[in-house]
Amino acid sequence: MKAGTTLIHLNQDAEGFIRMKRHFPGSSAVTITFSDGSQEEFSGRRLNAIYDEALAVYRAENQLDAKGFARGPKKKVQPGIEFVRVHPGMGQ
Repeated sequence: MKAGTTLIHLNQDAEGFIRMKRHFPGSSAVTITFSDGSQEEFSGRRLNAIYDEALAVYRAENQLDAKGFARGPKKKVQPGIEFVRVHPGMGQ
């Protein structure tokens, strides 16, 4: 690990998700322990990209615009995502 990087540890739940409510610093090192006991190190930049992809899918499935707003008759801010599905091999 390079000097000045942050090491974050996350655990995958039984359904295959990690809790991630926001972006991590791009230079951080994030170690995920998967439900099978294996571990993989991700860069913050890679996890942020996975989060952005999951958020885009969530917004598309719920007919929300790019900022997360429903542009119908009722203008209400929709909640974002809190959990992101991950699996071994996604760190590359």
